[in-house]
Amino acid sequence: MAASSWRGAVLLRTVSGLWQAGPDAAREWMTRLPSLLGFQQRCVSCVAGPAFSGPRLASASRPNGQNSALDCFLGLSQPDNSLPFRVPAVSVHRDEQDLLLVHRPDMPENPRVLRVVLLGAPNAGKSTLSNQLLGRKVFPVSKKVHTTRSQALGVITEKETQVILLDTPGLISPAKQKRHHLELSLLEDPWKSMESADLVVVLVDVSDKWTRNQLSPQVLRCLTQFSQVPSILVMNKVDCLKQKSVLLELTAALTEGVVNSKKLKTKQALRSRPDTHCPSPAAQGPNPQPVRDPQQMGWPHFQEIFMLSALSQEDVKTLKQYLLAQARPGPWEFHSEVLTSQTPEEICANMIREKLLEYLPEEVPYNVQQKTVVWDEGPSGELVIEQKLLVSKESHMKILIGPKGYLIAQIAQEVGRDLMNIFLCEVQLRLSVKLLK
Repeated sequence: MAASSWRGAVLLRTVSGLWQAGPDAAREWMTRLPSLLGFQQRCVSCVAGPAFSGPRLASASRPNGQNSALDCFLGLSQPDNSLPFRVPAVSVHRDEQDLLLVHRPDMPENPRVLRVVLLGAPNAGKSTLSNQLLGRKVFPVSKKVHTTRSQALGVITEKETQVILLDTPGLISPAKQKRHHLELSLLEDPWKSMESADLVVVLVDVSDKWTRNQLSPQVLRCLTQFSQVPSILVMNKVDCLKQKSVLLELTAALTEGVVNSKKLKTKQALRSRPDTHCPSPAAQGPNPQPVRDPQQMGWPHFQEIFMLSALSQEDVKTLKQYLLAQARPGPWEFHSEVLTSQTPEEICANMIREKLLEYLPEEVPYNVQQKTVVWDEGPSGELVIEQKLLVSKESHMKILIGPKGYLIAQIAQEVGRDLMNIFLCEVQLRLSVKLLK
């Protein structure tokens, strides 16, 4: 078979697989064909070192043609800010991702930047919101608590503005961390993130009637200690409320009746006020250092309130535009092609873990160890991943495999689709279950 015919067959099969991940992912991948057909060989030949030798995977870690990330490294192109916003994909090569993270940012003449920390109780929807803001799912999402085990970083770059999202684990108490033998990162990372924050987004799940009436003591303690950092309140999952009038009571409780140094009126509390102009954090000046009342339930220093569903693109778009508007003049921290600081292997492991949490009962998913044994390019240019799932009990092994291997096959299929949408290339994921001896 001629090389061009073989390549066309590979591309057709890849796009067919991507369409299962969603038509948007397939269309976006198709727009990148020039980098595969015309520019791929030139980029490879220009870069020395084993990390870039050999045939390239059909990944979209770079945009079309001359504006590829590798071209930017080599100084062969400059970003065109007149182009419409495009969400970069993540490279399937760890070396490429590492190189991109340390590369000099390709910022414009008047760059703006904002570091945003997302705080909230476990399972408030922080990762879901982060994924929606980024425009691509790179953080694991699950209904079970502690899906995010350590701080993860996402980057939004639009025109001259860069917003850095720090998706932190749900805030927990030291007693809970010790009692459940949780990683120390679950306890420490949110506090470390606050030290470099320009803005804090506090997320509250208003569908949880047991916790929605007050901010957790850990969130309040964090806000009090870093009261000089401007903060906004995001009331999430409002689509789950049957009676919207509940939002009035919740707003009053969570803000103690004060927003942006003004007493909250009834008609203001009933709407999110997303179109109301809010001075930027830089213009606000630091808040006076308050002393937290042990009986305190809300935070009276929020600058703005948003009521939304993190699953709604329109709702999230409003919040995203607000964040972009709050950016301050300053140098970018990352190249415009950076979407996340995670390695491709970490993303894969997290996506598998997400499905384990979703499909396995009770404590079973928390006791599964993951080991990647294969991460390579297949014969047709696809990404081949093989991961072993190690369990300590034979009963857990049977649950994970499922009747006739159905469950483990379903997990592999769903994770494979998610990874294709992240890397924008064909992915073959193989999962096996082993019993720890």
